[in-house]
Amino acid sequence: MRIDIITVLPDLLESPFNYSIIKRAKEKKLVEINLHHLRDYATNKHRHVDDYAFSGGAGMVIQIEPVDRAITALKEQVQYDEIIYTSPDGELFDQKMANHFSTMDNILILCGHYKGIDQRIRDHLITREVSIGNFVMTGGELAAAVITDSVVRLLPGVLSDETSALSDSFQDGLLAPPVYTRPADYKGWKVPEILLSGNTKEIEKWQMEQSLERTKRLRPDLYDKL
Repeated sequence: MRIDIITVLPDLLESPFNYSIIKRAKEKKLVEINLHHLRDYATNKHRHVDDYAFSGGAGMVIQIEPVDRAITALKEQVQYDEIIYTSPDGELFDQKMANHFSTMDNILILCGHYKGIDQRIRDHLITREVSIGNFVMTGGELAAAVITDSVVRLLPGVLSDETSALSDSFQDGLLAPPVYTRPADYKGWKVPEILLSGNTKEIEKWQMEQSLERTKRLRPDLYDKL
């Protein structure tokens, strides 16, 4: 899989993609992640990529020209399945969307910044707008990192135990059940006996009951959809 990210702050994304699971996925050549500095596509002397909004008011707006140049140049190299814009008013990112993106070969992510981007970019160059939550951040770089991380870990061969991803929270619309490890008794705080029984059928039944209970208690919005 190839993921290209256009941003005004490429250095901000260097660290998240050079550790842990994503680093191993890159080393195994299961994913290629490329960061593209939007200012490299500016044509003015000072490499500005933003300007004042015609409507006035506070905040600067990313211009259409450098974004169009960047996307056009990249599309000459790669055919993208999706060109994503990280925006607080986009579709809410969830596990189902992560699963869908993980089946693709190439995706391009444009990170929002400043007050936003010229609407014509959204109208003519973007295929999907995605939000990671109902809040506003300084820019879309961290959102791009979140999307990338959640997608890459789903790629075949990335996790040492691929069944681990299948039991994650949200894969089946439920929160995951609680998990425990050694010691079985710590300061009198004991692991549920069922988990020590070795009875796979009963353990799976307990896990499902716990998932349902935790989802109902902690995320009633998810539970109501079941």
